[in-house]
Amino acid sequence: MTTRRTDHMAAAVSPFAQALETAAGTAALSPSSHNCQPWGLGRATSTTARRSAADLTGADADEYLVLALDRERELTALAAHAVEMEVSCGVYWRILLRTLAAQGWTTAAVRVLDGDADPGAAGLPGGGRPFGAGWPTAWTPLCVVALRPGPLSGERPADLHESALARRTHRGPYGREPVAPGLLRDLEEPATPGATAHPVHLRHLTERRDLRAFAAFVARHAGRDFGHRAAWRETHSFVRRDTADATARGDGFTLEQLFGPMSRPRRAAMRLALAPTTMHLLGKVGYHRVLAAGLADVVRRTPAVVTMGFAGQAPTRAEQLEGGARLADYWWRATRHGLSLHPISIVLQHDDLRGRLERELSLPGRTFFVSRVGVAGSPAPRSHRRADAAVHVSF
Repeated sequence: MTTRRTDHMAAAVSPFAQALETAAGTAALSPSSHNCQPWGLGRATSTTARRSAADLTGADADEYLVLALDRERELTALAAHAVEMEVSCGVYWRILLRTLAAQGWTTAAVRVLDGDADPGAAGLPGGGRPFGAGWPTAWTPLCVVALRPGPLSGERPADLHESALARRTHRGPYGREPVAPGLLRDLEEPATPGATAHPVHLRHLTERRDLRAFAAFVARHAGRDFGHRAAWRETHSFVRRDTADATARGDGFTLEQLFGPMSRPRRAAMRLALAPTTMHLLGKVGYHRVLAAGLADVVRRTPAVVTMGFAGQAPTRAEQLEGGARLADYWWRATRHGLSLHPISIVLQHDDLRGRLERELSLPGRTFFVSRVGVAGSPAPRSHRRADAAVHVSF
């Protein structure tokens, strides 16, 4: 496979190994449900793997990367988690490819590996180790991209990394001042107009009646997840004892990230109250409704809520990855404007509640993301990352 480039391009494009290290380091800062970081990244280097990737993408390229879902890190307690995992992988993938493009590595072809494809076909899910012995057995391949050297995208890798570092899931209070309508219109515009085959429905709730209606919905229904034994057990498995524990594990979240700064006695009390066994017992006296009411109060005092949805109720893998890409671009741009986000996923993780929310708020399609948007009153702690979050596998 030959590389064709001009001398000028060769001077501008970063060597791929260096570009990939930079891009993976930035993409590793991507948000994910429960901060579980369910993605895997493979680089095709063997003759067999490169041939398979070339056949799948239909492109003779310099480099091939494969996005995967790491089944050892995915959430599985609820059916809706399957969508959340692929959207999370789509966020990571978008940031990775944007950072590569900023260094002169452009996408020549993409092949999404649909889960319904022929399981016996090379490189498709269900075929054992689809890319040879070097492919991790716990990884499900989602997408293959062929890359070639090309013009720089115009973005600066340092700016992308800075925004990724500045991005926060901020669960605390936001200022009550409305977000400027012009800024919201800017956020609603896709980063690459007309470039996607899978448009995402995006809507901002800013009218007082809509925000009150959404807060009331949260108050009525958010307790479902707290009271769901399997879902709460899985969520609780990501609650870390303290910052040292979160740093050592490199994932999940601390109580301070969930509830803000607290004293040692209150931290101990919260740890006890949130334990699955305790939560089950307290649920009999309505404790999950108290937690839902607290979340609703925070929502009620938020200046804006953003919703994103797929066009149809049964999104394909390509649509889910595209949804993640749209979310990545939105969150990146919001961060550049000094805004914070706080996803309220709890109202989407049960199909009947999600359907009811879509009807009550007249949301089109299948909603996959709902979040508070605003200016946070104080900095939020940075999410931790596992030691191998920026590592890729060569196969």
